[in-house]
This record gives sequence, C-alpha cells and structure tokens, in this order.
Amino acid sequence: MRRRVDPGQMGKLRPGEVERLAPGHTGRPRPLWNLLLWTLLSCGLGGSAQGPGEWTPWRSWSRCSSSCGRGLSVRSRRCIWFPEEEPCWGDSHEYRLCQLPDCPPGAVPFRDLQCALYNGRPVLGTQEAYRWVPFYGAPNQCDLNCLAEGHAFYHTFGRVLDGTPCSPGTRGLCVAGRCLSAGCDGLLGSDAREDHCGRCGGANDSCLFVQRVFRDAGTFAGYWNVTVIPEGARHIRAAHRSRNHLALMRGDGRYVLNGNWAVSPPGTYEVAGTRVVYTRAAGPEETLHAAGPTSQDLLLQVLLQEPNPGIEFEFWLPRELYGPFQARAQALGWSPRQPQPREVEPQAPESPMAPAAPAAGPPRPLTPAPDPCPPCPDSRGRAHRLLHYCGSDFVFRAQVLGRLRQAQETRYEVRVQLVYKNRSPLRALEYVWAPGRCPCPPLALHREYLLAVQRLVSPDGTQDRLLLPHAGYARPWSPAEDSRVRLAARRCPV
Repeated sequence: MRRRVDPGQMGKLRPGEVERLAPGHTGRPRPLWNLLLWTLLSCGLGGSAQGPGEWTPWRSWSRCSSSCGRGLSVRSRRCIWFPEEEPCWGDSHEYRLCQLPDCPPGAVPFRDLQCALYNGRPVLGTQEAYRWVPFYGAPNQCDLNCLAEGHAFYHTFGRVLDGTPCSPGTRGLCVAGRCLSAGCDGLLGSDAREDHCGRCGGANDSCLFVQRVFRDAGTFAGYWNVTVIPEGARHIRAAHRSRNHLALMRGDGRYVLNGNWAVSPPGTYEVAGTRVVYTRAAGPEETLHAAGPTSQDLLLQVLLQEPNPGIEFEFWLPRELYGPFQARAQALGWSPRQPQPREVEPQAPESPMAPAAPAAGPPRPLTPAPDPCPPCPDSRGRAHRLLHYCGSDFVFRAQVLGRLRQAQETRYEVRVQLVYKNRSPLRALEYVWAPGRCPCPPLALHREYLLAVQRLVSPDGTQDRLLLPHAGYARPWSPAEDSRVRLAARRCPV
C-alpha cells in the first residue's frame, strides 16, 4: 500500500512509522522529533528517490500442499514503501519443500485428481463430456494438460495447482506455472548446492580430497588391500583397466562385491548407508561409484589375476577424520589380506640324494665367500647429509625386512617407522629401489636406517617408485643421527 507523508500531518504519529504516544501524553508533537523526521525526509535523502522500501517480517509457513509424499509450503511478506521510494528488493513469497510420509499404495496422484475435476463437464464449446487423464507430452509441464480418454486430443485447463510434481519421476514441483527444484536449503528455486563436503552452500574447505593410485604389483594371485574407505567419506570413486576385479568388504569382514573368489554382477549395492554403483564394461574397465557419506569403514581390495596396472581411487573426507584415516591405513599396512610372503635371500636347496656329511673329524671354520661388490665411496659428513635431505622427496626411519637383487637394481622391503619429510603420504610397508646389484650404500637385513629417497614416476605413469640414489643418504639410525637430521631440516633453503 502506498502512503504519502504530509508535512502538515507530521505530528500525527502512526505505529510503525514514528512512535506511539505514551500513556498520559498531552498529544502535542515534540518539536525535536518533528525536526529529526523532516531532516531525514527532506535533507538527508535529498527529497528524490530514496532507495528501496522495507519488508514486513515473514509470516509463518503454510501447511504442506499435500497430505502425503512431497509437497510445498509457502510464506509471504509485504513491502512498505512511499511514492518517492523504489519497490522492495527481493521476493514477496518463498516456497520450501515439505516431505511427509509416503502415500499409501493405490493413492491417486495429485495431477490425476485435478484432471478428474473436469470429468463429465462440457468443454470446447460443445455439450459432449469427457473423462480426463494427465497428458505429459505438452510443451509446458506446469500447465494442466489433460487427455480425453478414448480420443486423440488433449486440453489445457490453465495451470496446475502449486506443489504439483512437474512430471513423474522428477524432483521438481510446479510453482506459479514454473517447474522449480529445491536447493540444499529446501527452498524451491534456490541455487544453494551442497559442496563435496556435504555442507549446504559450502566451499569445499571443511574436507580434504584423497586421490591416489595403488600400483603394488603383487607377487601372487589373490586378494590384496587397496585402501580403507573411512566412515564419512563422500563422492567415492575407484577404477582400473585390467582383468583383475575390485572387491569391497564391510568392517565385519563380510564381502559386498566380488568376494570369496566369486564375481558379482554389475548393479547397485546397498552398504554402509549409501548406494554403491558397480559397473564392468565389455572391455577391461571396472568402476565403483558411491555418493556417501558412508556410515562405517569399508575395505577396498583387488582380486589379482594378472599384474596390476594401477587402481585409481578418490574420495572426500572431513578434515577431522583425515588423521584417523591415515592411522588406520598405516595399521592396515597396505598389505594383502592373507599373510604376505617375505622375500628372503636365496639359499641352496638341500637335495635328498646328497651324501651325508661325515660325523667324525673336528669342525672346520667356514671361509666367508669373497664379496663381489666393490667398496662404496665415502658418503659421510654434514654437507652430504644436508644435500640429500634438502634435495629428497622423503626422509624417514625404516627397518629393512627383505631384499631382492635383480639384474640392474635391488629392491628393499622396509617398514616405515618415523617420517621426517614427505611430499605425499607414505604407507607402513614400502619398497625402496636402488640402482645395481651392489647398491651404495648397502642396507643390511633387519637393521634400522635413516633414508633420504626420491620419488620416480615413469613417463607413462605405470611405475611409481621410491629411489635411493647411488652414494645417497642411508645412515644407521641412532639418537645422534636423529638429532643431526632434525638440524638439517632447519637449514634447507626455502
């Protein structure tokens, strides 16, 4: 409603505009208050366009438009503005989604009821009556388009009532002739969307994106652990291209997919409070997708039947859950579910046909075989330590569990015990590669070392290794060496 302010009526106060008269007041306007109003209306605002008007407070939300299933609720407000002002900015009505218990089986849909209101009524300027059912092939799905049963034409009876579903199987609802979808805030027509962390209108700043490639080749066929998918994970994806199969296990050890050496059919599987979509293409491609969030930990495995070319996996995780996830992943060891065979130094097999050793005679001392490896260059000193610490990708304390010498390189299996520097997360069990059959410096089995290694990724991305350079930094661990490494960390150039 438009209202004019007459300067001659300035003393006639109205609620909501100036103030109410106090009880016992004489009714005479106060000069100071009149002067203030006149200043605001005439001087302060220039007497011209004075900006937008003001909204009244929102009224209460109406009842849901439906008695069951999905419907909408509306609330409204009024704009109070003067002729010199612009209208209020914003909407006078807001619509939000309301979700009631599902409609019972056999309930008549809302659009069907609206078409049925015209059954038996003459239309189109004739006296012939028809029975009407919804028609969904018309351009505007928020018009009440009804098909005459037994005839090849439809008629539009205006708009559908607010809250009518736009079409079967969709989430949109019709409001004032438009099909609107609800944002994450529940308001129809809202652009608010959940971020990857599940926060409405968020900016992905409350969670972390975990994205890795599992490249362990595996030394035997069977189930190998890939990663823990922790509780609270969202937007989960895993994919690979090989004849191997992804397997998914619950926290209680029961398989959801491809367990117990049996391949599951593609489809949707309910687990941990979310739906996992499992696809397997005609080629060697296999994928897992889940929106999340997961309500419990899941274990992703791979059933190896051929060498692993790499398994890509990713998910979003709340920041506060990332530390526990790392701890669980390291406790898991990233090792196969069944006991992992250790790699030991090869020994000559005992032949059952070999002659027995003579029982008599004094024992002869064993003569050590000559070491075929030449001596290593001297790699001691503070400058050497600083050079390799600052130039490496990873520095950590580890125990050597196994060693395998190959034609042109040596592979150590180590257990990571303490990390001083890392460019990306390390697993509890890692392979460290050194060039040549006689690496320098050599690592002895079961000893603990401080290692400075580099990450080496092949151009085609099929190999991702930790490399101990020739004459690199590999010192036996001791409290003194630990202090020296910590000191080197503070002297690296920024």
